[in-house]
Amino acid sequence: MATFGKSSFDTAIYATFRPTYPRSLFDFIFQYHERNKGARWNRAVDLGCGTGQATVELTPFKRVTGIDPSSKMIEVAQGALKKNPVSSGQYEYLQASAESLPFLEDSSVDLVIAAQACHWFDWNKIWPELARVLRKNGSAAFWIYSEFRFTRYPSLTQKINAYGQGIDPLNSIGPYWQQPGRSILDNHLIEVPDGNEVVPGAFSDFERVFFTGNHYPSLPSPRSVIMRKKMTWNDLLSYLNTWSSLHTFRQRNPTDEENPRGDVAVRFWKDLKEGAEREVGRAVEGHDEVDIEWPLAMIMVKRA
Repeated sequence: MATFGKSSFDTAIYATFRPTYPRSLFDFIFQYHERNKGARWNRAVDLGCGTGQATVELTPFKRVTGIDPSSKMIEVAQGALKKNPVSSGQYEYLQASAESLPFLEDSSVDLVIAAQACHWFDWNKIWPELARVLRKNGSAAFWIYSEFRFTRYPSLTQKINAYGQGIDPLNSIGPYWQQPGRSILDNHLIEVPDGNEVVPGAFSDFERVFFTGNHYPSLPSPRSVIMRKKMTWNDLLSYLNTWSSLHTFRQRNPTDEENPRGDVAVRFWKDLKEGAEREVGRAVEGHDEVDIEWPLAMIMVKRA
């Protein structure tokens, strides 16, 4: 994703304020991996690893490699690894494209994951590489989370959609997402093809799993939301500042920050806060906490 690689993108804020993934998500993936007898736990690879947030959760594997095309992301991930030298021998980070993995030998990987990255992949190239590097009965799990929701304020969902997916170029960041990746994310990976459509006979047990609760009732067999976080309103604003489309918005609208109510992200944040105040009937301060949740969609598959 081009925006994350730009020198002006703040990877430190990204690493600090992006939501983390629950342990239950990784347990779900590991249980899927060990369905087949003889599942191996030697090598795992995280594609589009960013700052290594999901990479470091692959603890059952003897060797874990995080891969990202952005040198800035890899630098942050490697810096975090140096602060935890006990695990340094287990993990490594490499700058590379997810679609080309020549440094991985054929049938050498037991698990491949991608967290909040696979909507940018070229699946006509990814599936053949996965077929090459995964061992027989090896597993892959790719997931994304879509726009956040307020657990206690469902009435604010319309404001979130208007800001994130709207078409107003001055008050919405919708027009500034990189496409088609963002649309694939918003549609919860439905457009991602089954691996066997690209490499016939290479994969088995292809599954789509939706931890989306009642937020998207049209999705098949939705499960309960598992990705939640309690944060302050100030932290929520910091999270909004990690959105890649906001970065693009600011580059294209440099005078927006002169708005007396603040820039587009601050105005949106204030609108949300004022909506919450109407719900609770009192003032909401920046240090007050709020419950946030993210609908999550996942694709899982095994090497045949």
